[in-house]
Amino acid sequence: MTLIGDTAHEVVSVTPAATRGESSDAGEAAAFADFRRTHPAYDSTALLDELRRTEYARLDAAGLTYLDYTGGGLYAASQVRQHESLLSGTVFGNPHSESVPSRLMTDRVEAARTRVLEFFSASPDEYDVIFTPNATGALRLVGESYPFGPGDRYLLTFDNHNSVNGIREFAWAKRAEVTYIAISPADLRVPHDVVEWDFTDPATRDAFTVGGVVGKLADGLRTANPGGHNLFAYPAQSNFSGVQHPLHWIAEAQEAGWDVLLDAAAFVPTNRLDLSRVHPDYVSMSFYKIFGYPTGIGALLVRRPALAKLRRPWYAGGNIVFSSVRAATGEGGGYYRTPGPAGFEDGTLNYLGILGVDIGLRHVSSIGIETIHTRVMCLTDWLLDALAQLRHSNGAPAVRVYGPGDTRRRGATIAMNFLDPSGRLVDSTVVEQLANDAGIALRSGCHCNPGTREVSIGLSEAEMVEAFRDKDRLSFEEFVQVIDGKTTGAARASLGLVSTFADVYRFWQFARTLTDRPQAELYGASGCRLGERRHEEKCDD
Repeated sequence: MTLIGDTAHEVVSVTPAATRGESSDAGEAAAFADFRRTHPAYDSTALLDELRRTEYARLDAAGLTYLDYTGGGLYAASQVRQHESLLSGTVFGNPHSESVPSRLMTDRVEAARTRVLEFFSASPDEYDVIFTPNATGALRLVGESYPFGPGDRYLLTFDNHNSVNGIREFAWAKRAEVTYIAISPADLRVPHDVVEWDFTDPATRDAFTVGGVVGKLADGLRTANPGGHNLFAYPAQSNFSGVQHPLHWIAEAQEAGWDVLLDAAAFVPTNRLDLSRVHPDYVSMSFYKIFGYPTGIGALLVRRPALAKLRRPWYAGGNIVFSSVRAATGEGGGYYRTPGPAGFEDGTLNYLGILGVDIGLRHVSSIGIETIHTRVMCLTDWLLDALAQLRHSNGAPAVRVYGPGDTRRRGATIAMNFLDPSGRLVDSTVVEQLANDAGIALRSGCHCNPGTREVSIGLSEAEMVEAFRDKDRLSFEEFVQVIDGKTTGAARASLGLVSTFADVYRFWQFARTLTDRPQAELYGASGCRLGERRHEEKCDD
């Protein structure tokens, strides 16, 4: 039995059609009937089936099962048509001017900012919207501009995207302390239990050094430097495992003296982020994750007091009102930065693309994020159950799912590795290639989330330290081989806006074809040689 929210559902039987003497289509129809019986909320999302047939018809026309929504959302055909109509029927100019085309574009940019605030129920008196190239650009902006200094703190969870991990380089460069909060190997969640610490004890203080690790969230929050600058970063939803970390941590951290950076990139495509209820200081996202088009535009939503803390290390065209060569007498002199969010937008915005942001947000709003959420969680519940039942003939499990085995406090992203009958992991890149051959688009690798990858597949600190010891003199292939031949990632199936039962059923059918086949056979079928390494970060942003 699994859970959607706090509602229990019985496990759905997914006996292979062939063993029941039925055709594949008949087997799918029977499974779908069972699914609808155990997940009645799915019928309330029928609007998405019509959209799949009309706005996203290219998926079925291509015979493609798309399971990489965390990597990139899909756009509706009408989004492209509306954008094309705007571009072909109006003259828009660079917004950094007072000409009529430029003023017209400026109005559209500001309207898009308003639309973003409305979508996230963020008060314009509290939040500003800074447009960035993507979520990574938003995170870099915070990292390079946050006023870290000696004795300040950067606290983050093991479960984070590389673009959040990368902020530690800015912190270390300014002699701030960096601390990670561990995650549980069992479910990849962050333990929270409160432990009392005596910070007057030097031995206790020494435990929280640069690069240190604490075992619980409460322990990490206690390390805030009173009177200093303290930044706590975590994802609302893991882009690796789908784990959803509680949003109530935001207020808890702020009360303990932390500014909070919430990476919302994997969360907002299928979940409501209501900034009238929670108030993170910084929120990063990429719009293509939500509605597919346009790419190349993200945003940093920032509370105004938190924006006032940021100090850009440089200035550029587009984010200053005036600059002088003659008056440049030293650092910070000879220029006047544009007030507000525009002072953090470098160069010329992707202003024509921003037209598509407004269109995309209106498209998702017309569907309802709650409708999308209901659909993907029903499908995720079924798929988790189906994968848990998958066995080789000898009774050994065929799939290892990382993170929660039910839908309680998790999203529609499932990370997994397949095992052969002897229990050996099948490299995720092999699974990805076999899925490609079957017309299924998923993703393999560590998904730019090294902390969760290392915990989930058991890469120890000793192994990783050894791997990096001589990295500057090793080739990439030599570097990877140091990690003792272990797979370095997982296959990831993620659901989104127009996912259907047929999509998850076809993935389950594909997964069945990997059972009872030894590792060497699977490698050969994928075109790989056993032991061949094809590893990349394969980042989402």
